[in-house]
Amino acid sequence: MKILLSLNFLLFYLQEFLLSNLRVAKDVLSPHPQIAPDFIELPLDLQNDVAIFLLANLITMTPGTLTVDLSEDKKTLLIHSIYVHDPVALKLDLKQNFERRIARLFT
Repeated sequence: MKILLSLNFLLFYLQEFLLSNLRVAKDVLSPHPQIAPDFIELPLDLQNDVAIFLLANLITMTPGTLTVDLSEDKKTLLIHSIYVHDPVALKLDLKQNFERRIARLFT
């Protein structure tokens, strides 16, 4: 079961990585880029250090986003994104698509 979950996550991340690359490339080449850079604080449900490490690094490896800091209590990630048009929607996307999937890998 873990192998299937891991494979599913890998395919999900490769898709996200590709789409992010295309979005950033489009904005780099566009005379009117659709960027809205800002910082967000992402509250974490993850408690496993390895899971938090994985989430933080996958966010950083995704074009257009960067994990800047982890709070001392390990309950919040500070993230910079060049696409913060809707901070609530971005947080929800990261929670549902990244954090939830990573949590399933570590249960």
